[in-house]
Amino acid sequence: MKKEQPIGVFDSGLGGISVLRELVSLLPAEDFIYFGDSANAPYGERTEREIRALTTAQVDRLAAAGVKAVVLACNTATSAACAPLRRRYRQLPIIGMEPALKPAILSREKPRVVVMATHATLRQKKFERLMARFKDAGEIVKLPCPEIVEFVERGEIHSEALSRYLKERFSIVLQTPVDCVVLGCTHFPFVRETIQQTVGPTVQIFDGAAGTARELKRRLEAIDALRGGARKGAIEWLSSSRDPGCIERAKMLFAL
Repeated sequence: MKKEQPIGVFDSGLGGISVLRELVSLLPAEDFIYFGDSANAPYGERTEREIRALTTAQVDRLAAAGVKAVVLACNTATSAACAPLRRRYRQLPIIGMEPALKPAILSREKPRVVVMATHATLRQKKFERLMARFKDAGEIVKLPCPEIVEFVERGEIHSEALSRYLKERFSIVLQTPVDCVVLGCTHFPFVRETIQQTVGPTVQIFDGAAGTARELKRRLEAIDALRGGARKGAIEWLSSSRDPGCIERAKMLFAL
């Protein structure tokens, strides 16, 4: 690995930009290539085989571009494809995502935690194992919210339709007090404000982006591949979408 090589960041669409913001904040000297597979989004309603094939194809593309590490900035893609990709690219650091269930569960005694995610993430064995680890430490409620991905892909992060959708999804869950909400999809932090309004100001919200950024830094430090200095890194924006406005929406979300 050369320190000057860029870092690849992959998501099924625009959601991974919430992770990219944390990566740039922690590692400002690094160059990044962001690839959003918006043409095939949302991944959350696809089969595991489809998700694995799509993710592998785009990681192959990033590897061919000469990246020194890949961040799978997508919980769904991580669940389906991270392990086989690590076997495929044994010399390339591949950092995945995991719903921030652990910090939520440990934030207080016996909390009631709602995990918002796509259907694919919530049904994966990886998440079932994570739930099993903490099943005695609190109550864990799964709440699939796949349509949020489509709201974000459209750039619709504040709207009456989004607010109505979230109120409908939480209507039964909020009949019993909730302590924490975990954002188990990287699209979801972009509508965090509306989620907070829906669940109330006392509910603590967690997402895994900052932890993923710290893990990338640790992995690059371990192989002496961090780029230092006072330079400001660059971002190359790539998308599978034919929509000419997709890259502009990506830059808009990054600037929020």
